[in-house]
Amino acid sequence: MECPSLAIFLLLLVLVAPINHHHPYFSIVVVSSPAADTDSLNRTSFPTGFVFGAASSAYQYEGAANVDGRGPSIWDTFTNKYPGRIDDGSNGDRGVDFYFRYKEDVKLVKDMNMDAFRISISWSRVLPAGRISGGVNEKGIMFYHRLIDELLSNGIEPFVTILHLDLPQALEEEYGGFLSPLIVDDYRGFAELCFREYGGKVKKWITINEPWTMSSYGYDEGIFAPGRCSQWVNPACEAGDSATEPYIVSHHALLSHASAVNLYRQKFQQWQNGEIGIALNCFWMVPYSDSIVDQAAARRAVDFMFGWHMEPITYGRYPKSMEANVGERLPKFTKEQSSNLIGSYDFVGINYYTTFYAIHNSIGSKSGLRYKTDSLAEWRSEKDGVPIGPQVSTIASCIINSLHNA
Repeated sequence: MECPSLAIFLLLLVLVAPINHHHPYFSIVVVSSPAADTDSLNRTSFPTGFVFGAASSAYQYEGAANVDGRGPSIWDTFTNKYPGRIDDGSNGDRGVDFYFRYKEDVKLVKDMNMDAFRISISWSRVLPAGRISGGVNEKGIMFYHRLIDELLSNGIEPFVTILHLDLPQALEEEYGGFLSPLIVDDYRGFAELCFREYGGKVKKWITINEPWTMSSYGYDEGIFAPGRCSQWVNPACEAGDSATEPYIVSHHALLSHASAVNLYRQKFQQWQNGEIGIALNCFWMVPYSDSIVDQAAARRAVDFMFGWHMEPITYGRYPKSMEANVGERLPKFTKEQSSNLIGSYDFVGINYYTTFYAIHNSIGSKSGLRYKTDSLAEWRSEKDGVPIGPQVSTIASCIINSLHNA
């Protein structure tokens, strides 16, 4: 499985790549190309229809954690119960106060000459108990109406992410969240509420942001909410299994994604005239050496990150390298599930942050099985003491300035 070639040349924090090539659009936050002539870089340097935007997420931005009926998410629990597992002990109780100051931030986006702004909807703000039967929080519903209206009135297109890592704590406590197949129905109910409320205004939907991040960091390393992993991986984890849970979580995330896409296409898309996709992340992998084993390791590393979710929504199956290396620990799709997954996107978002060297590691982990070592590929950011590439700093600033002055 290969990442799009564009990812090799540009650092994209948010890239929305079209499937319908007659209507191309891209959403971009930061771009870096060491060889680029940033002095002459401006909008004309990009294809017609290229959409520049900024991105946010509900938990990181909104704050107002206990305001207007919002229920807790797994991130509220994680950061408040285990502050020592956050580098600076901070939490999102206040965020950047976006809930109260969103108009100021929208103005900043407009002043930067952006075309789009990506937001996410806090599941527990609109459904404090996680499902409609537990009650809809109208104050939460109206907040997103006001936010979307503010964006549109300023000529900014909203890209809306339905789930950005912040699962309601109620569902985590009830049945383990994405560890249970029960999550599929509850996620679909949440998505339907979003489509019904906002679909007349929102034309770009993202079902789930970075299922890899949720599964890997949340269930293999235990450094993201809900903080589960094998204790030998991270002694701070009180429960979890790094050998199985990441795969289970991603499996149910994929089924949730497909369920929401099929619902949107059947009930809403024709009259709302929008598009729906998913946001995946991909670190590009360069073979550490020219050896055959390192070249194969680089391909496996991409399979285990990007292909893990891209191949199911394209071909209805997991990458062959994952099937071979993970074996029975990798869940299986039924024929119906596979059929529902195939083609379940109008566009695919790729969050690309950096590139690593991949080197073959034939023994995996000596301590036990886990997702991170199942690929038998070790990631390295340096070779012979030399970083794989320059740090992003001034180039990004130049591009932001060029947009502002365009």
